[in-house]
Amino acid sequence: MSIAVIVGLGNPGPEYSGTRHNIGFAVVDALATEQGAAWKNEKRFQAETAKVSLAGQSVVLMKPLTYVNDSGRALGAWLRFHRQPASAAIVAYDEINLELGRLKLSLNGSAGGHNGISSLLRDAGAGFLRYRIGIGGKSHPAMDLKDWVLGRFTEAENALITARMPDYLKGLHLLLSRGVETAMNQLNTRSHSEPA
Repeated sequence: MSIAVIVGLGNPGPEYSGTRHNIGFAVVDALATEQGAAWKNEKRFQAETAKVSLAGQSVVLMKPLTYVNDSGRALGAWLRFHRQPASAAIVAYDEINLELGRLKLSLNGSAGGHNGISSLLRDAGAGFLRYRIGIGGKSHPAMDLKDWVLGRFTEAENALITARMPDYLKGLHLLLSRGVETAMNQLNTRSHSEPA
């Protein structure tokens, strides 16, 4: 499986910066910074992109500017333009069904209630790699899910995510250099995917 693009999901605009729903943006931003890459706005894809070299491969980082719930439009347009299958994409996003900070790599499954993933399945196709980053479940059962994912991390939660960010980047390097099976075996074990 050859990876051509790493997509981080999030909502554009300063009002959404630091929200749980924007953890995907945070990951690709950190990777761009690590690689010294600059973002550029590509209107034809409704996305910001940056080119990096990972594990000797040329890879595009992408932040869709369509808002999370319509992310598939941006990735679908990019894949069609470059004649790439959905399996050429890694998608980093927030996962409420994983405890805060935990990382899990998966290949298949339903959207699990995540509207951004529903959009990707519809407009980009199935087969993309899911780089799921735990944001934990709602703090109160009666809370509206939208309020939870659009809320900001607490100071303690933010510290944990910041501490885990190098691991998220290492995981992407591992995936590109060693392949899906090895990355799954290492990243999906509790000892590697949870904070110490």
